[in-house]
Amino acid sequence: MEHISLYIEYAAKFIEVTGVVVILLGTIIALFKYLLAKQNKGVRSYKLLRQELGKAILLGLEILVAADIIATVVTKPTLDEVISLGIIVLIRTFLSLSIELEIEGRFPWQRKVKENRLNQEA
Repeated sequence: MEHISLYIEYAAKFIEVTGVVVILLGTIIALFKYLLAKQNKGVRSYKLLRQELGKAILLGLEILVAADIIATVVTKPTLDEVISLGIIVLIRTFLSLSIELEIEGRFPWQRKVKENRLNQEA
């Protein structure tokens, strides 16, 4: 049983590293796209940078939340660890919603309301 929890712990660490790498690579790609748009005199280059960077951070945060959940489940979950995980998930969820609002200009659940209205009018 100890070997299994060790492998799961390694998997959680791997997922954490993956989340960080996603954010890092996403940042590099966003900066590259920004520089290309800036070079081509793109008017929307700054907005493009913010959107691409936001997408990378969102994806990385989702991966990091998964790693935190796995890491907490692997250890003997005490009340303190579960509360810490809950706070981390709440903070990252708030960050995700804030970034989504920045990127899209609306909350994720507002998209469906607008789409439903358009479908009903058609």
